[in-house]
Amino acid sequence: MIRVEDLPAAHPGRRLLTGRTPFFAAPTEPRCSYCAYVPRTWTPEARMPVLVAVHGTGRNVGALREGLIPFADRHDLIVVTPLFPAGIDDPDDVDNYKTLDAHGIRFDLVLLEILEQVRVRWNARVDTVLLSGHSGGGQFAQRFLYLHPERLAAVAVGAPGSVTLLDPSLAWPEGVGDTRRRFGITVDPAAVARVPVLLVVGEDDDGRADLAAMGLSGRSRPEELDRLAASLTRRGTAVRHVVVPGVGHSAAGTQPPIVGFFTGLLAG
Repeated sequence: MIRVEDLPAAHPGRRLLTGRTPFFAAPTEPRCSYCAYVPRTWTPEARMPVLVAVHGTGRNVGALREGLIPFADRHDLIVVTPLFPAGIDDPDDVDNYKTLDAHGIRFDLVLLEILEQVRVRWNARVDTVLLSGHSGGGQFAQRFLYLHPERLAAVAVGAPGSVTLLDPSLAWPEGVGDTRRRFGITVDPAAVARVPVLLVVGEDDDGRADLAAMGLSGRSRPEELDRLAASLTRRGTAVRHVVVPGVGHSAAGTQPPIVGFFTGLLAG
């Protein structure tokens, strides 16, 4: 794999691998991929930090990356946007990545492999990263937090349709009672509590009809976030909970408080 620092400064590969990059296949699961935004100020000595932004069910990865470019340029960090495609082994499956494992794929491990490639190619800091996700990506982000808290500097969970409670009496994905059997990982609430968490949803993002159509009758996205906030808080996690006025189910609409949350952490 080419390391950008090994290319001469005038090599066209430098232009290809900074700014908006192409999509790259994930190292051991080429059905998944990722693209990145690397500020043009990149140097190998900078060892830029990384923000991972995970798409929702619509997989609008391009818009997700575009919306974070100003933030990346202001703070000299790399944005990584994975693509977990719909229809893997089941042409109608749009949910595969949300609970981290489906069709024999561990989507959490796919992301860790992507981060290792990002480390090598751009000499990036990936020991801990910022993680955000909207809707289905919010589901992924909060569940990744449970299994890999040591890899996260902070996490922002936006408008998930369902959540996993930090409850060992419930089986995954409702709770964390069987993660040792399912993932080989026992969830450590104390480790989870060390990660700053933002929960965000639009004021007009009820989502009750959508969730009922998916078999989650009676629930709404704000209620799901309330359940998650209560569960995390009970086990010691410091949670910031934001409801954005006048916003529906919109990744762009809920992005400002996420950017503000990460900006405060970077400044601190």
